[in-house]
Amino acid sequence: MTYSRQWAGVGGEGSVGRTGFVAEHGLWTDRQAAAAEQVEAALDEIDLVRLVFCDPHGLARSKTLTAGTFRSVLRDGMDFSPGPFIFDTGHAVAVDFIADPGVGVAEVLGAGDFVVVPDPLTFQVLPHPGRRSAWVLGDEFLRDGTRHPLSARDVLRRVRDRYAARSLTPVIGLEVEWYLTRRLEGPPGNAGNGFGLQGAAPEVEAMNAGYQFNLDTSYDSVAAVTDPLAVQLMDLGLPLRTMEHESGPGQVETTFDPMLALDAADAMLLFRTLVKQVCARRGHHASFMSLPALDGFDPSGWHVHQSVLDAGTGRNVFSPGDGVSDSLSVEGKGYVEGLLARARDFCLLSVPTVNGYRRLGPGYSLSPTRIGWSVEDRTAMVRLLGGGQSAHVENRVGEPCANPYLAIAAQLHAGLEGLGNGTTAPTSADSPQTLPQSLGEALAEFRDGDGAADLLGGPLTSCLIKIKESEVARFESWCAAEGHPGDAVTGWEHREYFASY
Repeated sequence: MTYSRQWAGVGGEGSVGRTGFVAEHGLWTDRQAAAAEQVEAALDEIDLVRLVFCDPHGLARSKTLTAGTFRSVLRDGMDFSPGPFIFDTGHAVAVDFIADPGVGVAEVLGAGDFVVVPDPLTFQVLPHPGRRSAWVLGDEFLRDGTRHPLSARDVLRRVRDRYAARSLTPVIGLEVEWYLTRRLEGPPGNAGNGFGLQGAAPEVEAMNAGYQFNLDTSYDSVAAVTDPLAVQLMDLGLPLRTMEHESGPGQVETTFDPMLALDAADAMLLFRTLVKQVCARRGHHASFMSLPALDGFDPSGWHVHQSVLDAGTGRNVFSPGDGVSDSLSVEGKGYVEGLLARARDFCLLSVPTVNGYRRLGPGYSLSPTRIGWSVEDRTAMVRLLGGGQSAHVENRVGEPCANPYLAIAAQLHAGLEGLGNGTTAPTSADSPQTLPQSLGEALAEFRDGDGAADLLGGPLTSCLIKIKESEVARFESWCAAEGHPGDAVTGWEHREYFASY
């Protein structure tokens, strides 16, 4: 008897998920079912598959499966621990899974498993040297086959479907700033680490002196890493447009062609995860933390370009029409007013960390502080760009490590509210109202506003509040213990975010 036959069937086929889970609950569209057939045919050429879902923090959580195991998981799903729904950014327990989770999801009690079902439309072969590995995104489900109320990807899917019900298609363009640094020899960061106690951040050095915007020589100093990275991104089918050197030392901006909303969020998650991994293999460290605690570093932002198409005709709804001097149509102006009206309520979803609010302070002239719009003005929160069929808006609020599904969903939801209200006169860029200046302030606006539950549902709203309350409390406790006023980037922030993000 061979080893494999000896252990065949122990625990049953459903030990990795629920046998026939996808078919039993009708979880796939016809398009997904067809894609699954192609994935199964490709598995003969694959060794390992990473099954990934995006947690509330915007981080990719995964299990690596053998191709043989994935054959059943593709249709049965895979059990995952709810830890990412329970811990805050520093892995402190923020949701009481023993006594009372308080998020309206019974299965969180006792930290029971949920099921992740692969979305075969997202299956990608990764550019890993020496082995044949694939990546596939999954959707979270409760054990009874209903969609998990804490799923960030499902939030964006619901918003997209509300657009579709009105024969509209939102389109998203990604413009992302991040830092490439050279990794130095140093400890792995485990000393003093634990639940809610992040160890030392990676020791790094800058790639160049910076502060020569778009200087070709500055880009060349990072090109040995970023050029091969660009090729790998294109090989994955991501619609890469540019790699550019920004202001800071080794600060890179990466832009992509417009995509459908869910595709854009999926691409953002894959892009950030792959960038960190590829750079690490080359002895470098990539970080999407907005402002690392490193000398001379400038804040990084994430600018979300957006427009809306008529699903029937393909016409850009934001286009003012031929011979019209306005930058945006009436519908476009209503969309912008929706973004502005929800700017404070939803800021938490675009800027979800303590560190992200460093960028929104008055010390950085090209970062938005006031809630307003302008034409081709980089100091405004919302910038109006293009003309005719290329007319679109750019929201400059976000930080690069934000959860892509929640950040994009929040903006599309707010924009759709504006379209529905028929507003035609957006607030000017000279509005005295400002964006929140701290995570605590943004959390209060999110908690006290009236829009979060409509967008996210009650369970995810409650979960995010608990997670962010824990993060703010730990930061404030550290500042008090250290006698730090918290008015500059702290060592706490650097340990909390620099490695993870």
